[in-house]
Order: sequence, then C-alpha cells, then structure tokens
Amino acid sequence: MAACAASTATIDWELLEAAISGDTRSMKMKYMDSHDPTILLGKNPQGNTCLHISSMCGHLEFCKDVLSLPQDPTVKKKLLTTVNVMNETPLLTAITSGHVTLAAFLLKYCHEQGFSEVILKQDKHKCNALHHAICNGHKDLALELIATQPALSKDVNKYGESPMYIALMMRDSKFTDIFEKLLGIDGSSHSGTYGYNALHAAIRNGNPDIAKRIIVERPNLATEENKDGNTPIQLAVRWGKIDMLRVLLKHDRSQGYVINRKNGYPLLLSAAHRGHVAVAREIIKYCPDAPYCKKDGWTCLHKAVKSGNMEFVEFILGEPRLQKLVNMRSSKGKTALHYAIQKCDPKIVAALLDKKIDLTILGSDGNAAAWELRDALDSAKTLNWNEVSMLMIKADPPNAKSVYNLHEEAKEKLINASRKDARSLTQTYTSNTSLVAILIATITFAAAFTLPGGYSSDAGSQGLPIMARNVAFKAFLISDTLAMCASLAVAFICIIARWEDLDFLLYYRSFTKKLMWFAYMATTTAFATGLYTVLAPRLLWLAVGICSVAVLVPILTKVLGEWPVLKLRIRLGQAFKSEFLDMV
Repeated sequence: MAACAASTATIDWELLEAAISGDTRSMKMKYMDSHDPTILLGKNPQGNTCLHISSMCGHLEFCKDVLSLPQDPTVKKKLLTTVNVMNETPLLTAITSGHVTLAAFLLKYCHEQGFSEVILKQDKHKCNALHHAICNGHKDLALELIATQPALSKDVNKYGESPMYIALMMRDSKFTDIFEKLLGIDGSSHSGTYGYNALHAAIRNGNPDIAKRIIVERPNLATEENKDGNTPIQLAVRWGKIDMLRVLLKHDRSQGYVINRKNGYPLLLSAAHRGHVAVAREIIKYCPDAPYCKKDGWTCLHKAVKSGNMEFVEFILGEPRLQKLVNMRSSKGKTALHYAIQKCDPKIVAALLDKKIDLTILGSDGNAAAWELRDALDSAKTLNWNEVSMLMIKADPPNAKSVYNLHEEAKEKLINASRKDARSLTQTYTSNTSLVAILIATITFAAAFTLPGGYSSDAGSQGLPIMARNVAFKAFLISDTLAMCASLAVAFICIIARWEDLDFLLYYRSFTKKLMWFAYMATTTAFATGLYTVLAPRLLWLAVGICSVAVLVPILTKVLGEWPVLKLRIRLGQAFKSEFLDMV
C-alpha cells in the first residue's frame, strides 16, 4: 500500500534536477538521505519519474545507477512500468528521444529481469517499442527488439499500422532485414492504415523482390482491399508500377480480371484514367481479354477521352483487340466521339475520325455526335471548338448544315453577350490601342527633328538637312510622316469612340487595326531608311542587312500572330472554313 501511495507522489525537485543533469552522486545522496526507496517513483505534472527524465535526456549512467540501487524488486519493476501522460514507459521514452544505447540497455535489463510486460507496453497511440524503433530509423534496435520479444510484431497501433507495414513504408533498403525477420514470425501482423497491407506498401515503394516474398509467404494479401476497394494490383495500375504489376500477374493471371468492388473500375479503366499506356500493354499481354468497361458501358476509351489522355487513345485505336471500343456506347448512348467533341479536343476527334467510326450513332437524347458542340458553346470563341466543327463538316457532309446552324447560334449568342458588355469591351480595346498609337506617334515625331545625317552649317545652306537630296532620306521622311499621321489618327479615333455601340466597336476595331498595321510598317520603314542613309556610304553591307531585318519584322509579326490559324489552315487543307473564325 505504501508503494502504491508513493507512486502518485510528486517528484522530489532535487532528484529531478539530478535526473536532468545526470548527476548520479546527488541522486544517490538524496536516495540514501530519504530512507524511502519509493522516492524514485515520484512524478512531475507530466507523469514522468526520474527514470523517464534521465531516459529523455540520454543519461545512461544515471539510469544504470538508479536500477542498481539496493531496493525492493517490486519498486524497481514499478519504476520501469510506470507510464507518463503519453502512456510511455522509460523504455519508450528513450526510443522516442533517440537514445538508442540507453534504450538497448533498458531492453536488455527488462529481458534479464523477466519484465516482458515492460517491453510489450504500448503508448497512448498504441505504438509499442518496435513501432517507434522503426519509425525513428533505429534498425539495430528494432532487430534486437524482434529477437528479444517477437510478440511485438503482432501489435498494431490505433491507426491500424503494424511494424511490418511501417518498415515497408520507410523507403529505405536497410529496413529489408527487419521485414524479413517480421515476415518469418508466425502470426506477425501485416496490416496498415486505411485498410492497406504490407503488399500495398511494397507496391507503393516499387520493390518487386519484397512483393514476391510476400506473395509466396502470404498469398491472401494479393486479394485484400483497402477502404477504397483497391487491391494491390489495382494500386499498381493506378500508380503506374509496371514491375510490380508484372510480378502480380506472373504469380496469378486471374488478378488481371479484378474489378474494383466500389467504383466498378477494371484495370484497363484505371490505367486509362491515369494515362498509363505501358501498364495497359502489360495487362493486355497477360490477359488479352481483360475487362475494359464498367457494367454501365463506360469503357476505357470513354475514360481516356474524358481525361484528355491522347496517348492512351492512340494506344486503344492501334490495338486490334480493342478496336470494338470505338463504337461502344455509354449508359447515355454516347460513343467516345461524342465525348471528344464535347471536350473540344481536335486531336482526339481527328484520331477517332480516322477510324471506321459510325457517325450515325445517336445518343439517348437523340443527338448525333456533332451536336455535342452545342454543350460546348461557351468555348465557341476558341480555335479548338471551330477546328472540331470543321472536322465534323468534313467527316459528315450530310450533317454539315447542322454544324453551320450551331455556328450561327454560337455567333448570335456571342454577339448578344457582347452587346451587353459593349462599353467595357470598347474601353479595353481603345485604352490598349491608344497606348500603342501614342507611342508610335511620339517616336516618329521625335525622329522628324533628329534627322539622320544632321543639319548643315555651311553658308547658304545653314539649317538644311545634309542628306536632303538622298533618295533613302526622302523615303525616311515620307514613311515617318505617314507613320505619325496614321498613329495620331488612331489615337484621336479612340477619343471619339462611342462606348455603348457594338456595331461601332466592330467597325472601329477593323478600321484601327488596318491603320495600326500601316503605322507599324511605316515606322519600321522609317527606321530602316534612316539608318541606310547614314550607313550606306561607308558600310553598305550593314545598311542592307538592317533594312532586310526591318522589312521582315512586320512579316514575322504577322506570321507569329496568326500562327495558330495558319497551322489550322495547313492541317485541314480544303476543309478549312475561314468564316468559322469570325468569332475567335
């Protein structure tokens, strides 16, 4: 009773100071002076005894001396089994504090004294000494714990994690030995958090050798599901672990036919979702007739199209065993082409149209594939929407009128929306345009008074341009004047812009765009001719080079600015419809 009462006593503060500093002499003196062996069992507010504190601080000699003091064996055992507020014994405290040598001493001492319950003790989170040793990377200590008390391998913490699972999740080859030891213990736990097991962990870290060992020793793990309904092979597919997939399929080809119990996904559908083409090839290699769709008809081709995985779409279209997927319908009666058009992905649409796809298939809503463009009218201003429209007109001429009608509908919708926001659109355009126009006007105005070659100081021609009779100089003056006038005209048109009138905005954009291009070309011409005037007499090659670059700049600007449209024109050839780009 006395020992029990003392166990709840407050720690002697002098003894606490000795434990913190590792002062063995002070501890012994305090112990002898007290004439009370239970003084060592006193706790601080955190429930730590002097042995906890010294274990936390890593004072090995202090701990040895405490345990070597002449005292009742029950007190000594109580000292080792006492837990703090985290439910940690001194052994657990030493491990979590990273003092491996001290932890090894306490482990050996407990084992020699037969205190197995101390070694097996779990903390507040139900983690035992082996959990902590592995988590903290103490390989040798973990192996010693396993050898001393194999039963540690059977415990799982409150998160459902076993020592084996944690060891495999550590991504460090040094823990392979620990795994081997744990796997060899009968009844050792292999469970992990969220329903994962040791095989899930091995697949996550991509270790095929360990996966083989687990499959041989515990084959049932290959069919265990986590809380999402995923077995190890399904996770191998999702994570793109080809080596792991190969190990599982070689062991049991029936794994290739697994379907997720919760979402109904077969392996090929999971691969399509992630775009793992190499994984899909491996599945087809071992299981040529592997399931490719859910019960509702949603195929891996539908999924690849919906996810925008072009490479996977090409794989399916190029795989003879999957050709039938092209015209298969979802629960809504739609083929992959319907979803590709809905997504406005011209590359996928073009790839599907290259195959013998049935364009007459109607969805459950009675609409042909081309009518999916209607659900994507918000994208009507994009090149992709218009390219898809052109592709469908080319592929399905009888239905071309419908596509044209959709284009007109989209155009009308866009115009109506623009009318409501005409003021904002006009303000944005005029502010940007006027800024560039004023910049060009400023440059050309300044150039007119800093003429190339300078002014003459000779009598009779004082103040006149030196290069006045030079043809290039005259070209400079003309182009500079035209550039300034054109840019000033644009700048003042911005001032008189009618903010609320959409028709004026459209006219204004068309007119000012032409004027700005003219001013741009005139400015580059003025720059080229001005430098030519100065350089030609002595450096003709440089003057010609500068002129060539200046002339090419507007051309290159036009090409770069229109490049997406030019590429589209080249790609579609005669199927290109320029009127479709009015909205872009």
